[in-house]
Amino acid sequence: MERWDAYTADGMLTGEILVRGEPIPAGRYHLVAEVLVRHAGGRWLLMQRDPGKDFCPGFWEASAGGSALAGEDAVTAARREVLEETGLQIRDLRPIYRERGEGYLFAYFAAVTDEDPAAVTLQPGETVGYRWVDDDTLRQLIAGDETCMHARMLRAAGILGPSRTRLL
Repeated sequence: MERWDAYTADGMLTGEILVRGEPIPAGRYHLVAEVLVRHAGGRWLLMQRDPGKDFCPGFWEASAGGSALAGEDAVTAARREVLEETGLQIRDLRPIYRERGEGYLFAYFAAVTDEDPAAVTLQPGETVGYRWVDDDTLRQLIAGDETCMHARMLRAAGILGPSRTRLL
């Protein structure tokens, strides 16, 4: 049973616990961390989602991430999720932006890894493939119909047009 801390719309902890699979009460949210991973050599990591996933099954995405467990902050959840889904250690974890969805508070990050690009390991039930791509390939893939990518995250990182801050 996966347990999450409950938050208010403005990101304050309520002291309540939410349980994955149970309805999230109105006015309550749980924290989700998403991380855009770039190799120190300049390529971006794409992960292919497991075909059994409810959201974007089998699609490629330019992030690793998931729900923060009870007691985790966004940074701790981001590091754990990247390690679980890719097997990679990350450094230079930098916030890109935050947004609120229906029942979710999203924290988006950019990170760098200098580990061997071939060292990616897949998490059963989460991912079934990976590849490293350059900026141009990433832009082309976003226009395709087999990707499930967070365009706002990529724009904020400067990949889909201008960004106010250079993150990597």
